[in-house]
Amino acid sequence: MGGRLRCAGLPNEAAAVNLEQLYALIGQDMKAVDAVIRQRLHSDVVLVRQVAEYIIQSGGKRLRPALVLLSAGALGYSGRFHHDLAAVVEFIHTATLLHDDVVDESALRRGRDTANAMFGNAASVLVGDFLYSRAFQMMVAVDDMRVMRVLSDATNVIAEGEVLQLMNCHDADVDEARYLQVIRYKTAKLFEAAAQLGAILGKATSEVETGLAAYGMHLGTAFQIIDDVLDYSGAEAETGKHLGDDLAEGKPTLPLIHVMQHGAPEDAALVRQAIEQGGRDAFSDVLAAVRRSGSLAHARHVAEGEAARAADAISGLPASQYKDSLLQLSAFAVSRSF
Repeated sequence: MGGRLRCAGLPNEAAAVNLEQLYALIGQDMKAVDAVIRQRLHSDVVLVRQVAEYIIQSGGKRLRPALVLLSAGALGYSGRFHHDLAAVVEFIHTATLLHDDVVDESALRRGRDTANAMFGNAASVLVGDFLYSRAFQMMVAVDDMRVMRVLSDATNVIAEGEVLQLMNCHDADVDEARYLQVIRYKTAKLFEAAAQLGAILGKATSEVETGLAAYGMHLGTAFQIIDDVLDYSGAEAETGKHLGDDLAEGKPTLPLIHVMQHGAPEDAALVRQAIEQGGRDAFSDVLAAVRRSGSLAHARHVAEGEAARAADAISGLPASQYKDSLLQLSAFAVSRSF
């Protein structure tokens, strides 16, 4: 991946950045988004309301809605559609979580039982479908064909990413390029769309819009790589997930790929077998191999490179508090512990 990347715009006080500070600038906007979410969650079907409210109100970082607000703010947008589109993005994200947890058979998310653990797989899948369709109802109301194109394309790519990840499970031959392809499709695409929506609302030039889309893509990539690092290094109380979930599902994430490509032969063989078999029985041995091979440091280095590219991509934005927050968000993506 080359030398360590450092962007002049990326804050050095990355470790000190937290979401509360980042969201201070858009606090009132975030409250408005929450109001839209509560209003548009309504359904006459009781179970739809119960499951949707359970997952929406279970916390989460709200990064994707924040991206819509910050990118729109950076371009001086002063309308109201940024609240609606921020809610749309959160609905799409929540729908993917509901479906994800069923596919992965996950039992814990954000420190709470998953919706499928509480309500069953069928209810989770169907309410995920409800949230997707509600999101499309809301985006149509904006009456902007470009907005609809960005969101419909993103939703389609995310679905492809889900299938790609399913195909990669238990495949120890997945390399870094295939791993990154899944991230770009499954996670980074919605970050990209969120940042691009703000640019569209703010009537950005094509150059600035392209830059904001690239910012979102690199930010989402960095964010997911750190998620995969935290699966081997985080504290469950902070991450809200069980450590070793990825290994249990046979997912070849970047730390494991690095061990297989650069670790000692016995460590590479151990990790290969663990991916192919899945389960948690070998987690402590795999964790030791990951640490011996310097694989967490390597993955963090790759994530830092993505965060630096994100910051570089918005160098053309005019100076503002919103731009500063976007730069701080790229630092947060790699410094976070949850």
